[in-house]
Amino acid sequence: MLYIFSGLPGSGKTTLSSALARQLRAVYLRVDVVEQAMREAGTSIEGPEGYMVCYAVASQNLQLGLDVIADTVNPIHITRQAWRNAAISIEASFVEIEVICSDEQEHRHRVESRAADIPGFVLPTWDQVRNRKYERWDRERIVIDTARQTVKESLNSLYKQLKLRR
Repeated sequence: MLYIFSGLPGSGKTTLSSALARQLRAVYLRVDVVEQAMREAGTSIEGPEGYMVCYAVASQNLQLGLDVIADTVNPIHITRQAWRNAAISIEASFVEIEVICSDEQEHRHRVESRAADIPGFVLPTWDQVRNRKYERWDRERIVIDTARQTVKESLNSLYKQLKLRR
């Protein structure tokens, strides 16, 4: 199974996706880690390079029969379709999960108060998050709204919705 997470920085996507990966003991792919490693190796990230690495690693692990958790902003239709294609091309199941924080003040506070957990990684500012291109979804997905919820409550909501899809 490929678990495709999407959402703006600060929405709670990494918190939920990494918790799910731990629970399932699944392969965890976070594009921020991949792109930061590429930068440290001297590669300029101008476009989809990090995503493309993640698609390939996800496909390889799905072929091995492993569950994969993909943690990316996944902001546009083309990236969302590319994740689906990674699963479909090897006849693996997938589920799309969008993580949002509907309370703008809470979202802003999260973005402005968090610390980077990847050495050397520069976190986006609130203005960068707010102005980031993020296309509306055009298909069904699980939506988890982390506003005014604890991490545990958000995880319980995610687990409940995943069980309904099985």
